Amino acid sequence: MSQTRLEKDSMGTLEVPKDALYKAQTQRAINNFPISNLTLPTSFIHALAYIKQAAAQTNSSLGHLPADKADAIIKASHLIIDGNHLDQFPVDVFQTGSGTSTNMNTNEVIASLASQISNLTIHANDDVNMGQSSNDVIPTAIHASCAMQITYQLLPALKHLSQSISDKSDAVGKHVKTGRTHLMDAMPITFSQTLGSWQAQIDHAYHNIQLQLKSVCKLAQGGTAVGTGINADPNFAKLFNKELSNSVGIEFSPSSNFFFSIGSQDSIVNLSGTLKTLAVAIMKIANDLRWMNSGPLAGLGEIELQALQPGSSIMPGKVNPVVPEAAAMVSAQVIGNDATITIAGQSGNFELNVMLPIIAYNILQSIEILSNISHLLADKAISNFKINEQNLKKALAKNPILVTALNPIIGYEEAAKIAKLAYQQGRPIIEVAKEHTQLSEEELKTLLDPEKLTRGGLS
Repeated sequence: MSQTRLEKDSMGTLEVPKDALYKAQTQRAINNFPISNLTLPTSFIHALAYIKQAAAQTNSSLGHLPADKADAIIKASHLIIDGNHLDQFPVDVFQTGSGTSTNMNTNEVIASLASQISNLTIHANDDVNMGQSSNDVIPTAIHASCAMQITYQLLPALKHLSQSISDKSDAVGKHVKTGRTHLMDAMPITFSQTLGSWQAQIDHAYHNIQLQLKSVCKLAQGGTAVGTGINADPNFAKLFNKELSNSVGIEFSPSSNFFFSIGSQDSIVNLSGTLKTLAVAIMKIANDLRWMNSGPLAGLGEIELQALQPGSSIMPGKVNPVVPEAAAMVSAQVIGNDATITIAGQSGNFELNVMLPIIAYNILQSIEILSNISHLLADKAISNFKINEQNLKKALAKNPILVTALNPIIGYEEAAKIAKLAYQQGRPIIEVAKEHTQLSEEELKTLLDPEKLTRGGLS
């Protein structure tokens, strides 16, 4: 028996797998773009299904689509939203720049399912795509999928990471460690101060991502082909956004300028830049953890990360900081994704951006991996590291930079001489300062107390 069937579109007839829900236009895309085997993320396909569902309800309410057809399209879209038939979306990311192939893939799959559900003939273009164009559907899907993933995945993950850092600061914040600038010994700080700086970075990113959501939640839907809204009811955009908002629990609204929203992807470029800033923050935190954990004998050894897996296939007993390393790689990927999105964002030629699929793929990957690594950093690196107090005190006792506190009393030049001598002799700074100043040991202990020095001010 044949494993294929014939399907026809405006360009002619071709073979499609017998059991496929998609039709001719999807098959043409499969044939035309055997490039990467990368497909658009599930979150993007879900957004498309939500769009088709909201469009059907809108067109029905406006009297353009029969109620029975609209009901069938809504039910078919629900099947996809619930995670069914995701194998029916095989189109490569590297395809036509408008994402038309993916829009038609969605239209065809939903049309097939809706026809099966209703025993009616549901047309992919005339019914499922009514009042729409790939040119407003795909930009809308990018914005809607980003808004959903940020609202329900990334922001909760960042809140969890911030809280984990805060909880750890409460637990170990009193411990004093050697501060470092240029990777060299500097004045002492507390773990509360170190962790507080990390939390401020995460909170800063959280706030900025929230700000970007305002623009992301303004949608292109209703602009159709070039932004004029041709073939869409003038009331379509407003009602569509109401339906979509009700479905996903996020407040969407029509773009104030459809030409802007279809011809550019500036809002997503802005969002990507904000995600890049978050990636930079995570890279910084990951590297601080790796440095503080380094050793355990020949490195800083200030903290001990939880041992999660053997670190070497040849060196027994070796354990590596695997979660911070994974976090650093996530950050590198997001920074690279931002470069791709930046290049793609400037490919708005006249009335349409023509790199939409790669924008969708990269921005959604950035959101996903940042969400996941935020949870891992919180739960497997920050919440459970141990303080190596012996190493902290040993380093502080011999830190010649503590002599900075004596600058107002003996002057910079004399303090520098004492610091260099203490370093050369490998002796505690208090011993050397006692020999070379008029200050008593008790005075020096007070002036050079590391914990006191973390509070700043004048000696």
